[in-house]
Amino acid sequence: MFSCFKRLILTSVAAASLGVCAHSFASSDDLPDLGTAASHALSIDKEMIYGDAYMRVIRAQAPVLYDPLLAQYITELGNRLVAHANNVRTPFYFFMLQNDEINAFAFFGGHVAVHTGLFLYADNESEMASVLAHEISHVTQRHLARSIEAQQKTGPVTLAGMLGAILLTIAAPQAGMAALASTQALSAQSQINYTRQHEQEADRFGMQTMVAAGFDPNAAATFFSKLAAKYRYTSKPPQMLLTHPLPESRISEARDRAAQYPHITVAPSLNFHLAKARIQVRFSSYTDTAVLSLFNEQLAKKDYVFKEAALYGKALALFRMKDYKGAEAIIDPLLKQDPDNLFYLDTKTDLLTEAKKYDQAIKLLEAQRQMRPSSLVINTNLANAYLEDKQAAKAIPILEQMTFDDKENLLPFQMLNEAYEQTGNKAMQYYEKAEVMALRADFSGAIDQLNFAYRESDGQPLQIARIEAKLRQFRDAEEQMKSLKQ
Repeated sequence: MFSCFKRLILTSVAAASLGVCAHSFASSDDLPDLGTAASHALSIDKEMIYGDAYMRVIRAQAPVLYDPLLAQYITELGNRLVAHANNVRTPFYFFMLQNDEINAFAFFGGHVAVHTGLFLYADNESEMASVLAHEISHVTQRHLARSIEAQQKTGPVTLAGMLGAILLTIAAPQAGMAALASTQALSAQSQINYTRQHEQEADRFGMQTMVAAGFDPNAAATFFSKLAAKYRYTSKPPQMLLTHPLPESRISEARDRAAQYPHITVAPSLNFHLAKARIQVRFSSYTDTAVLSLFNEQLAKKDYVFKEAALYGKALALFRMKDYKGAEAIIDPLLKQDPDNLFYLDTKTDLLTEAKKYDQAIKLLEAQRQMRPSSLVINTNLANAYLEDKQAAKAIPILEQMTFDDKENLLPFQMLNEAYEQTGNKAMQYYEKAEVMALRADFSGAIDQLNFAYRESDGQPLQIARIEAKLRQFRDAEEQMKSLKQ
């Protein structure tokens, strides 16, 4: 969704080190007693509070990707794995960071982040699933909480001391990675690194989860063998290899573990390859000409898993170069062949919007919405088309429902701010701006915006009541955030 893509706000990188781990495979161990593990150090409720707080910091400082297609893809893949995981005690929230580094990490409250760079090096969906399943297992086994409990037993370390340093970055929301690296936040994180036992559990449970979800258990070994071979002699390995060592013993044990499962043949995923092509074109360091050459070469040599994905990548590359007719000549046949494919529908909508054919885009998306009323991709594109066509009143109920369904997605709140600006409703414009600021941990600024909204709401008792309720919520949240930093 290119028009809406232009609305996204991506800020400096800061948080990519939280929750990464040094993997090492080993034989199965007895399960920990999760009924009591970490209960003294950190309750589930407390984990949720810390997870929410740190996610707000990440939104303020890291390049969170709000692309609806990629968000829907990674969420569906993650939820497929979670459905087959053991000991799931929290909701899960999957999101992406625009970063070419190969990495993924998990932290409190079921938050799992995936770098776009991971897609650039994964060859299939099972390889991607192997990484996600491992991170999911760190959450379900409560490894961060258990590490904190172990640390408290060996030294005078308080929970606030270890986690508060990370949250202190709220005081400097413009800090980048270089500035953050010099603070005590990263040294605090080093105190709660995962142990070898935790890695063994995450490796084992991760493989169990991915197999139960229908993925190839050999994918973990093949993916990391490929990375080990590629970077064995480099002087500057990627972040994932700095935090996830790849000794031969770990890779061979991964193969041994996979061999214990029945052989299965996993059909390749078109959506995975479409997502990878989208990242290559829109969210990587490829230049215009380089990315177009990439897909032209794939098509010329028939070097692809799905021809459709290579064609889609070429269409996006042409769109990026403003060759809209060339892009349309590719997308229209793809859409005719697969009229419900969200990737093709998204690009067709972009082309119609770029040509100011808003009525056609709206008609196409409204028909799709009848079949998929909760689709993030369809709803975001439709709301965007209404905004582009200056029909903000029709966009507002769609966006309001989206914010109700997913309170962590910044994009619909930003779009609501624009929608209320179009309609001249200053009170609600301030209200939505406050929501955006709160999602980025700026509760003080959010409260100021709500005060502005209050002053613009004379004679509207329902709107005043809504603002007052939100003011109480944000004041409480601000106090809670302060207590976490003490």
